[in-house]
Parts: sequence; C-alpha cells; structure tokens
Amino acid sequence: MADPILVAKREAAEFFLLPQMANRHGVITGATGTGKTVTLQRIAEEFSRRGVPVFMADIKGDLTGVSQPGGQNPKVADRLKMLGMENVAFEGCPVTLWDVFGKQGHPLRATVSEMGPLLLARLLQLNDTQEGVLSLAFKIADEGGLMLLDLKDLQSLLMYVGENADEFTLKYGNVSKASVGAIQRGLLQIEQQQGALFFGEPAVKLEDFMQTIGGRGVMNLLAADDLINSPKVYSTFLLWILSELFETLPEAGDLEKPKLVFIFDEAHLLFNDAPAALVEKIEQVVRLIRSKGVGVYFVTQSPADIPDKVLAQLGNRVQHALRAYTPKEQEAVKVAAKSFRTNPALDTVKTITELGVGEVLISLLDGKGVPTMVDRAFVVPPVSQIGPVTPDLREQLINTSLVAGQYEQTIDRESAFEILQAKATTRMEQQAMADAEKEAAKQEAAAAKAERAAARAPDTLVESITKSVARSASSSIGRQIGTQIVRGVLGSIFGGGSKKKSSWF
Repeated sequence: MADPILVAKREAAEFFLLPQMANRHGVITGATGTGKTVTLQRIAEEFSRRGVPVFMADIKGDLTGVSQPGGQNPKVADRLKMLGMENVAFEGCPVTLWDVFGKQGHPLRATVSEMGPLLLARLLQLNDTQEGVLSLAFKIADEGGLMLLDLKDLQSLLMYVGENADEFTLKYGNVSKASVGAIQRGLLQIEQQQGALFFGEPAVKLEDFMQTIGGRGVMNLLAADDLINSPKVYSTFLLWILSELFETLPEAGDLEKPKLVFIFDEAHLLFNDAPAALVEKIEQVVRLIRSKGVGVYFVTQSPADIPDKVLAQLGNRVQHALRAYTPKEQEAVKVAAKSFRTNPALDTVKTITELGVGEVLISLLDGKGVPTMVDRAFVVPPVSQIGPVTPDLREQLINTSLVAGQYEQTIDRESAFEILQAKATTRMEQQAMADAEKEAAKQEAAAAKAERAAARAPDTLVESITKSVARSASSSIGRQIGTQIVRGVLGSIFGGGSKKKSSWF
C-alpha cells in the first residue's frame, strides 16, 4: 500500500490524501494569489514520489521548477519551521515538457478524427444545425474511407460536401451550404490562432503520459501560458486528452494508487458556455474514469464554477480563501461552504474569508471513502523548486526527456486532402477530355458544313453567262416545241376535220 500524502498540517493535526482514494477525484479552489498553485505542486510531486505519473497544465509558466530541488525560498523555510518540519529532503521530479505550439516543449498533437465532431463543434462554437452538418461530414468521411488527420483534410472534406450538397441531402437529409460555410469560417479562425499546429501527426501516444523513471512518476507539464489566450482551444484540448484516456484505458478496479493523475487548471473554462450535451459527457467521463485508474483534480476559483453533478464526484477538497465584497462573491462563499461536510466547531462561511495565503479548509476521503469533516490547516510546502527554471535548463529538459525526438518531425501521409484532391484532378481531366471531344465534334461538323456549302457555291462570271445563255436557248426551244405540242394537241381535239394537222404528227 502506498504511503499517505501529507497535504496540510495544523499543530498536532495532519491531513492525508490516501492514494487508494485518489481516483475518487478532487478539487482545489480559491481566489487569485491565495496559494492554489503551490498546493497543486505539493500534491503533484507527492504523487510522483509514489510512482504515479501526473499530467497538468502550466498556466503561468512557473511549474517547471518541480524538476529541481527546492529549499532556496525563505518563505518555504519559515512555513516548514512553523509546522515543525525543518528536516526535509529537497528534491525534484522527472519531467516531460509539452507544448501544442512546439516552442516550450515537445509538440502535442491530435488528429481531427480523434478530436471528433462533438469537441470540434465546441471548439468552433457551432450551433445545433451546424454541429449536425459537421457530424454528417464525419459520417461521409467514414463511409468514404477518408482519414481526417489535419485541418486541410477537414477543409477539403467540407468543400466536397458543399459542392455535392444536393446529392447528400437526398441521401442523408438537409445539408445546408450556409452551415458548411459557417464551419469553414470557424476553421479559418482556428487556423489564424495557429490551430493547424496541434492537428496532425504524429499524434501523441497516451502511454507517453504514463511513464516512470527510477520508480517515480513522470510529471507531464503542458506549457499553457500562450494557449490560455485561446480559452476554447485550451479547454477543448484538455478535455480531449481526458476523454481519450477514458475511451482507451482498460478497466482497472480498485487500485492502491492511481495509474495517472490529471490536474485541470482554470477548470471554469471547461464549463463556460458549454452546451448541455457536453456537460453531460464531462459528468459521465468524471464518474466512470476512476474505474480506469485515473484521478481527476479540478483547480478553479470557486466550487460554483463547476456543475453540481460534476462537483458531486470530487471527494477530496481543498479550499483557499475567497473574497466576499459583492453579493455575487458572498453567494459563492456560501456555495463553497455547503460543499463541505459540516464541522460543528467551525463557522465555514466566516472562515473562508479569513484564510491567509497557504491556509486552507480541507476535507479528504477516509479509508471507507467518506469525506472527513472540514477543518482549517496550512498546506505543507513543496520539496521541489517554486517558480520556473531558466530557458537553458528548459531546453536541457526537452532534449533529455523520454520522448525526445519522437514528435518534433511532422508526418503528412495520404488522407482526405490528397484523396479528394486526386478525385478533383481526375474529374477535371475527364471534363477536359469531354470538352476536347465536344470541340473536335464541333469542328468536324463545321468542316462538313463548309464542304456542303462549297458544293453549292456561286459560279464564276464566265460560267454564269454561259449557263445563262444555255438556259435561254434551251428555254426558247422548249417553249416553241411546247407551244406547238399544245397547239397540235388542242387542234386535234378542238380543230375539226377542215384543219390541217401539225407537221409534227
């Protein structure tokens, strides 16, 4: 059985997070500047020391210090002295640095197919009709054997769907060209935010998040100081990782410690403007992923940022100070207080507003999975460095990590873009051949017409005169003969016997 994690302490009281209960999830809340980052660093490094890998986003760019031994911060020394913990061994943790932009860590990519229409619809902020068209596009890709790996694959697919909208409408129902256009505009915005960098191959392998070195879990830090400027991209990408873990990992049952701990900082971004279907999906993942051996910890300002159905799944809770200057803030304090198991000896609502930096209200699950009564204590400082490492040391960490060189070079294999482009080229060639055949037939018809016209062409002047004279002579003789014949014939009929017969008869 893994050793309990000492999270906080007060006089003779100590508050332990039990590793066998760590996959029952947790939440760390509190106002800005109250010490949430230090708390999650403490919890994360203690998981690592017990051989549990951790994945968390580095929002402010100051968590890389977890890779180095601490002890240089005088505030840490003062807090340890106050807690009676002066004989502490300072040490760092093994670290892998990730960055979807590939600047401050190894590139972290996903394929469009892996992301799926539901998460992409959130990323693109689509309405229900547009989301339906996007889902239909994925269905067409599946049926047509079109792999969707990067953004140009999806853009080509949407162009193909738009050009053949009438055909697909007959087969699947209404395919609005306007909706296709809206999705394409959304993709353009994502591309302008450098979104093309995190769609493609090689896509990250989830097992690379779950490695150990020397019996210690690797800390996977996602550089998010730039990514957080696109909050929908940030939250959608982390949710994709969480959902992939849920879909991929096998059932594990009750473990003595988690396979992986996933820490979701700025968790309120996950639920802002989220449609009901997505919130339901998140609640399902959080509820069921613990059976896969994954513990999920949300970090945000107030428990009110998290929907009730999700909050109910978070058994381990650490609450830093909250401000209560406005009616809305006062209501948030009451919500936070109600989220704890009541302690008759403690006025929870009042205490939340009185907590100092690094001081918390805490309630953790006991060995039976029951939350302990809320109590007041100080967070035990981390034994790793608080604050970022130097750029040179960051570069060294990247070059010596377990995945060095595996994701830096992009791969662009044949997928929807190439297949649809080839089809378009074939159609153009066939159309060109058909047009050429039509033109040849047209020219042949024109030539035949010219020959016929030439056969009926006007005679020369001499030929015309000669033919005219011939026609005149012939006509005169003909008229003369004709007259004589008529007269002879009429004469024989009407002339009577005294008339002399024509010399022709």
